[in-house]
Amino acid sequence: MKTAIIYSSKHGCTEKCSQTLANELSTNTSVINLDITDSIQFENYDTIILGGSIHAGMLNRSMKKFISKNLKEISEKKVGLFLCCMEEGEKAQEQFNNAFPEEIRNMAKVKGLFGGEFNFDRMNFIEKAIIKKIANIENNLSKINYKNISQFANEINQ
Repeated sequence: MKTAIIYSSKHGCTEKCSQTLANELSTNTSVINLDITDSIQFENYDTIILGGSIHAGMLNRSMKKFISKNLKEISEKKVGLFLCCMEEGEKAQEQFNNAFPEEIRNMAKVKGLFGGEFNFDRMNFIEKAIIKKIANIENNLSKINYKNISQFANEINQ
């Protein structure tokens, strides 16, 4: 059994979560960054895990485009979805539902909310200013939920 974790990450949080998840999976796992390549050999994988993040309330563009372009191929696999975002509880679930199209949410066997990070070291000046104003945060902040990543991995491993 082979798994592909396909993600897009602007400031590194989704990349970090993807790597953490890969380390917890019991399958042979490839971690693929859509910002480097969007050419996936679907026939090489039994399970496809898609991971995205929220910026300005929206799923990153490269993940949206990838899902739209490859929906048929994705639908033929065991599917997992995860989202990195700073919201929690119902707001995080709402962002998840808005981020991923209903069709792909319905086919997902496993879904996860992995928390998020504000990594000022990887933000530009404008992004820093917006975060400082809107979130009232001055320094790096990590709210990655490693327990949710482990739980997601356990469900995929079954």
